[in-house]
This record gives sequence, C-alpha cells and structure tokens, in this order.
Amino acid sequence: MKTSNTLFNNPVRLLAPMEGLTDPLMRQILTQIATDLGRPYDWSVSEFIRVTQHVLPAHVFYKYVPELHHDAKTASGTPIHIQLLGSEAQLMAENAAYACELGAPAIDINFGCPAKTVNSHRGGSVLLDEPNVMYDIISAVRQAVPAHVPVSAKIRLGYTDSSRMDDIRGAIADSGADWLTIHARTKTQGYKPPAYWDKIQNFNALSIPIIANGEIWNAEHAQNCMAQAGTAHLMLGRGAVTRPDLIAQVDNDNRQNPENTTTLLWQDLIAHQIKFLEGAAKSEVILVGRYKQWLGMLTKGYSEAQILWDSIKREKNKAAIIQALQTSAK
Repeated sequence: MKTSNTLFNNPVRLLAPMEGLTDPLMRQILTQIATDLGRPYDWSVSEFIRVTQHVLPAHVFYKYVPELHHDAKTASGTPIHIQLLGSEAQLMAENAAYACELGAPAIDINFGCPAKTVNSHRGGSVLLDEPNVMYDIISAVRQAVPAHVPVSAKIRLGYTDSSRMDDIRGAIADSGADWLTIHARTKTQGYKPPAYWDKIQNFNALSIPIIANGEIWNAEHAQNCMAQAGTAHLMLGRGAVTRPDLIAQVDNDNRQNPENTTTLLWQDLIAHQIKFLEGAAKSEVILVGRYKQWLGMLTKGYSEAQILWDSIKREKNKAAIIQALQTSAK
C-alpha cells in the first residue's frame, strides 16, 4: 500500500469540489459545521483551477485556495487538496509542482466537469474519450510532485456513454494515481437522477482506494451507494450543501443508532448563514447572490428555508436579509 493510502485506514468522507458553489467561504462554513457535529470531513477538494498556457502565478492559487496561507487547512482544520483542470500533461505537471511549493498537501486532477465551456476547450469530462491523454497527465503530475504528495483523479463513468470504462480503468491503473473518485454518471447524464453506483464496481479491481460520488442526499442513499459501489469511501456534494449535517447523518445512521444521531436544526444553522453573509466578497451584490444560491438549495432540506426564500427572494439588502434570517428562528 502506498504511504498516502494510509489515509484510507478508515472510511473517508470528503466535501466535493463544485464550481461556483464550494468556494473558500462555503468550505469554511460546511467544514466548521461538520467539525462541530463531531464528524469532520477528512479533507475537501478545491474548485478546479484551470491550466491553459503557462504556469499560473501564486495569486491565482491563493484566490482559489486562500487556505494555502494557513497550512492548506480551513479554520476548523480540514485539509484542502488542490484540483487542476487541463489537457497538456507537461503544463499540468509544472503547475502541480508549483502548487506543492505553495503548500498543496495533495493534487487532484479533474476529468469529470461536464460544463460545455470547459469540454469545448478540451478539459474535464471530454478527456474520458482520450484515456491515453488521461494517463499522460496523471503520470506527468505524479513524476513532477514530491513523492510524499498524493496525486488523485476524479472522473465520471464516461463522456457520452460508459463504453470506455475498461480503457479508462487501464489508464488509471498504469498512471501512478494514489486514489480515484468516481461520479457515478456519464457527462451526458449530467446530474439527472439516478446515479449508477453499481457501475463503480468496474473500477474496484484497481489496487488503489475508490471514492464514490453522486446523488447522495441522505443516510439511506449513502448506505445504498456504498453497498452497490463496493467501497466504504464517499464524496458528498450537493447533498452536503442542502443538508450541512449530512456527513453526521451518514456516519450516525438513525435507523441503526438513533441515540447517536446528530441533526442540525434550522435555528442551529442561522448563525452559520449570518456568518456566510458577513464573509468576504468583491461586493455585497455578489455575496447576496451567493447566499441566495445556497438558500435555494437549503429549501430542499429545510421547510423554514422555503418560507425565508419566499420572503427575501427579491431583497438585495444584506442587512434586511440578516434581519429576516434572525426572525425566521422565532
């Protein structure tokens, strides 16, 4: 077993990288909640940093991962791995090496983003149709970064379909990747339910840990995902934003251990939402917009969020929204 894979002596729970959603502020909030609930995330992965024509300057890495100023950890102590996206192996390797100089504890490579603008520029999930390029990128990054720094990859089951899974598995097997995260849908399937957790088993023959991701909204989904995928390791995405206590629910399944179940009530979440609204942003307009994005997702997890949403959806003043939030607890 590789040294880095001792990280997997116990089941790991990760907070997913989601472009425009799990930014540094959201990571800070969600990892703090998880820590307060007694089940911190083992690590989180940054939004992807796009690599195109040159080695990026330090300020770009610090923009996406300000945690690099603090030992690459959130305020609650959760490590942040840096995710890179690109198609040129040598350039990816050079950027990965520089990220490590800046303090990155691990490098993750994005082969899963389904966005059309990303795929049209030969990045993300479109490379699932070029397993040889995936191999070149991962192996180049692995050779470029220090031996103690893990290199991982995040993929989907395929681009238009899952017919190339064997080729993708072969590329990963020979690349030197330390572990693999799999979103259990193809690019074409996007985020439309269901997720095909059982297809993850096609990768279990690899001699590295496999992390399952996709369509995990509650503890029952988590249990079903682990059973069907054949792995104990999970990456939580939109479900963790909708129910910030999801990580605690996953590991304190109320069907088996009701006395240990930890639930985050709406009134417990209000202080965290206010902290979000008081976070750093380029402008109040941007911050309010980001908060409304989160509140819209919270409506799927909390009835109180729907009531609040209906009352502030046209509100642009941050102070007025905070006042409405405080009132919603009564």
